[in-house]
Amino acid sequence: MFRVFVMALFLCLPFYASAWGFFGHQQINYHAVFLLPPDMLVFFKPHIEYLKTHSVDPDKRRYLLEEEGPRHYIDLDHYGPAPYHSLPRDWKSAVAACSYDSLMRYGIGPWWIQVMLEKLTRAFAAKDPEQILKNAAEIGHYIADIHVPLHACSNHNGQFTGQHGIHGFWESRVPELLAEKEWDFLIGRATYYKDPLALTWKRVLQSAAAADTVLRFEKKLRAQFSSDQVFAYEDRNGQLVRQFSSAYTLAYDRLLDGMIERRMRESIEAVASFWLTAWVRAGQPPLASLSKQPLSAQAMLSLQQLEEAYKNNLIKGREHE
Repeated sequence: MFRVFVMALFLCLPFYASAWGFFGHQQINYHAVFLLPPDMLVFFKPHIEYLKTHSVDPDKRRYLLEEEGPRHYIDLDHYGPAPYHSLPRDWKSAVAACSYDSLMRYGIGPWWIQVMLEKLTRAFAAKDPEQILKNAAEIGHYIADIHVPLHACSNHNGQFTGQHGIHGFWESRVPELLAEKEWDFLIGRATYYKDPLALTWKRVLQSAAAADTVLRFEKKLRAQFSSDQVFAYEDRNGQLVRQFSSAYTLAYDRLLDGMIERRMRESIEAVASFWLTAWVRAGQPPLASLSKQPLSAQAMLSLQQLEEAYKNNLIKGREHE
């Protein structure tokens, strides 16, 4: 009876539409800008609000395109025990071994980041400010996603363990409560990656290894709190909503020993470093001369269509939560 009651409470939680939540993705792109070298900062900093605002466009696109969803995750546990030797790391070998349809079913996050890296590199080479900003904002989203442990396992929202809602709890509720007040995002400098695919897989495997801890520690903590202590009506973005209580959220963060802050910091570093890597691969074109031209009519139309789909449609494919 208690298990059923707890499940009902989870189902009443507010919906968090995005990995890291909109807040988390925006903070990651924002702070990544300050890790860039001066020759890049001169272009990226004046456009920091665009990079922040449009960090969430890939999640909005999940309401428009069914094929968007698999770009955000990979269910590594589908491929057997770690370190998942049955799954080739490069795309062509993975398709040959597993089939395209199977990969799309269980997620293509690590490989899609490489596609976005190539798009960003071409935008830098073409000195196309509109495409630089679009692809920089969006690759930041996908990179941040693969740093989330529950984006690397099939039990992505605790649906197999009676923990529905844990996805948004880990990546949205905790950062929204702590990031601006408690966490340190003074990280250092972006790094050029000679092998971005290897770095991507390193971070994905770290996420997969942490998924069990994310789930197990929340279940352990829940046993120590009564149901009226786990949830509370508290402010969220100016509205009083039922959500995990501040006390429970803080206790979970302590139990994880700073895991969420570490993964957010690592996301920021990786986003900035992928931006830098694309720029270097493009020959380090000068960016200071790029005009602050307004978005083209076609770009404005695309953004309008994306926003309308997000507001009016249901998610196509599986939900994060």
